[in-house]
Amino acid sequence: MLLAKKIRLKPTAEQEIQFRKSAGTARFAGNYFVRRNEEHYKEQKKFLFDGDIRKELTQLKKQPEYAWLQEISANVVKQAVKDKCDGLRRFLADKVNYGFPTKSKKGKTAPSFYVNYESLKRVRHGFIGEKLGYVLTAEPLPKLANGEKYKNPRITFDGKFWFLSVIIEVPEKQHNLTDRQVGIDLGIKNLAITSDGAIYENINNSKEVKRLKKALKREQRSSSRMLEKNTESKGNNNKPKYKKPLHECKNFQKSKKKQQRIHRRLTNIRTNHLHQATAEIVKTKPSRIVMENLNIKGMLKNKHLASAISEQKLYEFRRQIQYKCQLNGIEFVLADRFYPSSKICSKCGTKKAKLKLNDRIFRCECGHAQDRDLNAALNLAKYIA
Repeated sequence: MLLAKKIRLKPTAEQEIQFRKSAGTARFAGNYFVRRNEEHYKEQKKFLFDGDIRKELTQLKKQPEYAWLQEISANVVKQAVKDKCDGLRRFLADKVNYGFPTKSKKGKTAPSFYVNYESLKRVRHGFIGEKLGYVLTAEPLPKLANGEKYKNPRITFDGKFWFLSVIIEVPEKQHNLTDRQVGIDLGIKNLAITSDGAIYENINNSKEVKRLKKALKREQRSSSRMLEKNTESKGNNNKPKYKKPLHECKNFQKSKKKQQRIHRRLTNIRTNHLHQATAEIVKTKPSRIVMENLNIKGMLKNKHLASAISEQKLYEFRRQIQYKCQLNGIEFVLADRFYPSSKICSKCGTKKAKLKLNDRIFRCECGHAQDRDLNAALNLAKYIA
């Protein structure tokens, strides 16, 4: 069984510079792949794949203006191109659920790069990585059996700390499960309601999240005013011309860093809430957990609810439940996307023709009245694929 592990790093100033160079190189290589494919498709109506792009990048390294590519491990460039190529293959295989790979933008995308798994070596208080040297860690890397390697090691930056993420193989354990089946209904008013009657509240309604969102809004307005004052005019391509480069605007950069820290704090609060909720559900040891297969992409097209839906991190909730079920030997089932769990009476099984979004109580002709989310959760618990 595969398990992901995330370890905080304690790099020196020189190592952090190397980390940023590696992340920048990975971003450049990925963007080069996207740009070349856009150009090539316009000309020949064909796509280029990772092998073609890597050959071009190898030739590019020989040019004096791209000599800086030599400072970084070749595996960083190779994997960045492969990641974008995997995205392209997914797009070609399923254009409904996947979009064409997009470019990564500095300041918008979290800095990240691949570490060569073959040369990654666990040592006392840290690890040794290709062209990174000896890097200290806040906790030791998990031990591996002889001959095993860490899978897909990546170094990422979350706005404050650098982390090393690795995937390791762990033995499966025997678990004593009950014969209970649990249905989970996700929503906006509450994060989740289970068929047991447990309610997991929407963390975005808490005082701390509201305070942080207010502080973020204030900082965004402040940086917007600074940007407006620094804007001289707009060119022919409608791009703003600045009086001085943005990296020289110290207060603007300070404001952007504050926003980054607030975003990081909000993400950590929401993710931690999901971990607590999913862990609590899995700890009840049911034999089977059923969830609805929500069309998140379609739901986000609703401009009135898009913000609330994205803040709930519903897909992350499903991902966490799924891997925690796997770790605990619980059967995880995704109900059919068109299964009308909210419209069926959990008592008599009658399907209601119409159910409005503001109907918070489900009322059936048989006289049964119940909270609509709990009613949906009970139906999911009985679901048979």
